[in-house]
Amino acid sequence: MTASAPAPDRARTLAVAGLLLGITLAALESSVIATAMPTVIRELGGQHLYALPFAVYLLTSTITSPLWGRASDLLGRKRLYLAGVIIFLLGSMISGAASSMAVLIAARALQGVGAGAVQTLTFTLVGEMFTLEQRARVQGFFSGVWGIAGLVGPLVGGLIVDHASWRWVFYLNLPFGIPALLMALRYLPNTRPARQGRVQIDWLGALLFTLGSGLLIWALEFKLWAVVVLSVGVLGGALWVESRHPAPLLPMRNLRAVLPRVGVVGNLLAGAAYFGTIAYLPLFAQGVSGQGATAAGVILTPMLLGWTGTSILAARLISRVGTTRLTLWGFNILVVAFVLFAILAHAPLWAISAVGFLAGSGMGFAMFTLLIAVQQASSRADLGAITSAILFSRQMGGAIGTALMGSLIGEAAISSGGAALASGLQRAFVLALVLVAVAWTLAQTLRREPLPTPAALQSAD
Repeated sequence: MTASAPAPDRARTLAVAGLLLGITLAALESSVIATAMPTVIRELGGQHLYALPFAVYLLTSTITSPLWGRASDLLGRKRLYLAGVIIFLLGSMISGAASSMAVLIAARALQGVGAGAVQTLTFTLVGEMFTLEQRARVQGFFSGVWGIAGLVGPLVGGLIVDHASWRWVFYLNLPFGIPALLMALRYLPNTRPARQGRVQIDWLGALLFTLGSGLLIWALEFKLWAVVVLSVGVLGGALWVESRHPAPLLPMRNLRAVLPRVGVVGNLLAGAAYFGTIAYLPLFAQGVSGQGATAAGVILTPMLLGWTGTSILAARLISRVGTTRLTLWGFNILVVAFVLFAILAHAPLWAISAVGFLAGSGMGFAMFTLLIAVQQASSRADLGAITSAILFSRQMGGAIGTALMGSLIGEAAISSGGAALASGLQRAFVLALVLVAVAWTLAQTLRREPLPTPAALQSAD
């Protein structure tokens, strides 16, 4: 891949600072609302709608990310990134001013549309602005900031609610988001669209893909299995249409190669195992170990720290160790971690926390390195599409894994806790192990078609 000409160092540093502000806001917004929702419900009512401000943000940010990625290949990255930030800030402003749950839910949907752009195009822009060795370090830093922001989000939300108003959970995006917008406007390079000539957008494929993805996430959230089957059929139709379009939403041509296929499917399977586990580990702390709400939050800390730490470490090792070896390290660690999860479902809290750190470490090595390698192997014309496909598959995997693991645990076990809950969690961990074992098997094909070597990393671009 040939990157666009680098911006002058100062301008590029300020552009990265703007992108960093934007990605921090998107990461915080996905978790900060958790501690604000009880207060929101007391003020606005609508207890039966409690889950929707979370679910609708996840839905719109997930299903729009491939749309933003491919559109940036066709129309240019900077203008769409700026549009995404504006939409995100508009959604934040309306959320803060919401007078009813219906308005809040609609505003959160709008926020999610903007967040889909910010998340996808940040990593795409970094992939375009830097040489591969620089990119590894910058994206490692961004991954670390994302992890830390997600970790402190609930704490930040609690402090805001306790000392101000829940509305400032959303309003505070404005004084930080507006500088991010202005820095991006001033310092992001104006590059031409990656694809030249007449723009051909696959409207039918985009419509079917959006409809199928939205139905799938919604059906999994509420366990509507007939709708799950329908959504899979719609997604199958979308793929059929996409395979016949010259500029599909998903880079179908790229996915025929080993590396992009491992990147997308590996993220889907590992994301299902990891994020499904994250969703139910707090239940272990409260329902099995008998700890309080604080312990339920703390048990996730080692997983997030493991991912954050090894993403930063992988950025430093990638040019010396090579991407194939780092990716396989990550999947090896994931398999070991989920074997231990399945064995230690009745173990003390500290043991589960230690295994969580191991699982996060595996994700950091594997997911970070795969993203870097796939970007390096992709043409500039498909960079937005392939980046968004990997991020989308990871998020979609999380939705699928959470639903499947919840079904295996069972509502009765969740309600009763104790040994019944531990047994249900053990079944869920076994499913997660199967998923990462399949991902591990797929990753072994990289030995036959290796990723870029350390020498290639140093001479790339």
